[in-house]
Amino acid sequence: MSVDEYRTEVRIDAVPADVFPYLIDAELMVRWMGDWADLDPAADGRFVVDINGVPIRGRFLVIEPPNRVVFSWGAAGNEHIPPESTTVEITLRSVGEATVLQLVHRHLPPDQLPQHGLGWAHFLDRLAIAAGGDDPGPDPWATEPER
Repeated sequence: MSVDEYRTEVRIDAVPADVFPYLIDAELMVRWMGDWADLDPAADGRFVVDINGVPIRGRFLVIEPPNRVVFSWGAAGNEHIPPESTTVEITLRSVGEATVLQLVHRHLPPDQLPQHGLGWAHFLDRLAIAAGGDDPGPDPWATEPER
């Protein structure tokens, strides 16, 4: 099976130290992604997030506050990307009073790239709003029919 990666960047109007907690704190994460989260931000700690009915299951692999976090990612019950089968690396780089967040999602099957590209674009836009100090509101995808 061939695998690939998805890469993207987003600018956030907040310094990395203010953005980083949104990547490791369950209460802050669900403001921008997911309905429920159980996060244990330590090496080999739980990364468990339910996103609009999709049970994402993984483990924290690297935590380097406030600039980098790496976790495994996969969906329970999904044969294409089972739990812990892919890796997400997020780096935060300071640019003045802002942050450039770079996300690399590795080991994705090629047929999963378009769906994950849409998902990450959607959720990172919501993260930029939340970490920037505003309320992104309810996730519109939570109430839309399946895409």
